[in-house]
Amino acid sequence: MSVGFIRDKLEIKFLILYIAARVIEPLSLSAMQELTMCDEGIDYFDFSACLNDLVQTGHLRLTEQQTYCITPKGVKNSEICQSSLPYSVRLRTDKNVAAYNKELLRRAQIRSRVDPRENGTFTVELSLSDDVDNVMRLQLMVASREMAQDLAERFEKTPEEIYSALLKTLYHQDGED
Repeated sequence: MSVGFIRDKLEIKFLILYIAARVIEPLSLSAMQELTMCDEGIDYFDFSACLNDLVQTGHLRLTEQQTYCITPKGVKNSEICQSSLPYSVRLRTDKNVAAYNKELLRRAQIRSRVDPRENGTFTVELSLSDDVDNVMRLQLMVASREMAQDLAERFEKTPEEIYSALLKTLYHQDGED
């Protein structure tokens, strides 16, 4: 059995604050758990107790959307205590948080929405943005909700490929193959 670098609940609290101070938006319970459970020395029950303690002491706030965000008190204490975390845990956490933040940014750039129409059909709206502006916005009418949701899911997997294929099709010249 592996032994972790995190030794006690105080270090778990430091780690939770360290994570909350570095994510770009409030975390759901499952995301907080996933990012925190990066060391063999942490078990779920200690994690859960520490998270609740941090909310009770005003270091974290539970939002109406049931996500956790760090408070100014939490930021201050995180800055003071971050050096108490084992270096290897901080490195692993930085890597995991960077990947998580990258995924959040990607999700924010790709949007899809399905809306019912009065005639019983559905509109699926697909949009792709970059860091500056909206790159593409496409609305399609489809016959069923299932079809609209399938198109939305497919778009979310490969929006750049769809954008490129659309441009290629629109720029296709007669006589070209």
